[in-house]
This record gives sequence, C-alpha cells and structure tokens, in this order.
Amino acid sequence: MRRTLTKLGGLVAVPLCSLAMAAPAQAVQGHAGVRPAAGTAAYFEFTDGTDRFVFKLTDSARIQQARNILSGADTENVGVMGTVVKTPASYNRPWKYQLAPDSVKFFGMAMEVCDASITYVNNHLGEVGGALLPGSTWCPWQSKLTREVTAP
Repeated sequence: MRRTLTKLGGLVAVPLCSLAMAAPAQAVQGHAGVRPAAGTAAYFEFTDGTDRFVFKLTDSARIQQARNILSGADTENVGVMGTVVKTPASYNRPWKYQLAPDSVKFFGMAMEVCDASITYVNNHLGEVGGALLPGSTWCPWQSKLTREVTAP
C-alpha cells in the first residue's frame, strides 16, 4: 500500500512540478535598467547547507535575477531549481551531473518530490528521472545562492 501511495504521489507531483517550471519568469532588470549582454554566460554557486554546487546561466533575465538575489534586492524566489543532466561539467567538480542552463529557475516554494541534497543526487544519479526526481526536475529546498563565480 505504501509503495502504491508513493507512486501515486509521484504521478500527481510530476505535472505540478512541471507547471511550476513552466511558470513565466518575472521580468528582472538590473541597476538603472541595464541587462547583461545577450549570449553572455554567468556561473553561480549555491549551497544546500552541506555542499556547494555550481551552475551556468545563459539567459540574461535569469542572470540578473541571480545577481538581484545575491545583492538582497530579490528575497522572494531564492531557491534554485532546474533539470538534471547526467554528465559532469568542468565548472562543477566533483559532481557527476549539472543543471541544464536553460532550465534553471528560482523558486519560493516547490513540491517535495523534487527535493534532494547535492550528494544524494550524485550518489543516486542512475535513479534520477524515475522514482528519484521525476522528469529530472531538481529543487533542493535548502538551496541558497552564495556567490557568482568566475567562468572556467
């Protein structure tokens, strides 16, 4: 019975999590209305309270939103969520996975089904996209941006 409820919960949570990911991003402008140049990549680090994880952003609005979170100008949607890609990235060592840059969003609340620690995802990467993190959507509840990092 427990397993059935777990599977049923996962089936319900996947569309809800997808809906949250599809929500339009808030329009974000930088200081004096300046936006980062189109095609520019930026790298940011977050912690889950134990480990650190680096991700890449390529969308100028999301880059500015991350910078606003770091500066304290944005205090509402500060958690990091995105789609797990099961390949390592040179800028995100020692982890065996990364976040798809175009999938990264910032959240205030998210479903439990997409919550997991950095280490847990790394150690159970083969299960991501199935029972663990359906749709490969990851939203560590304890995620907190710590800094912008220099491009590798």
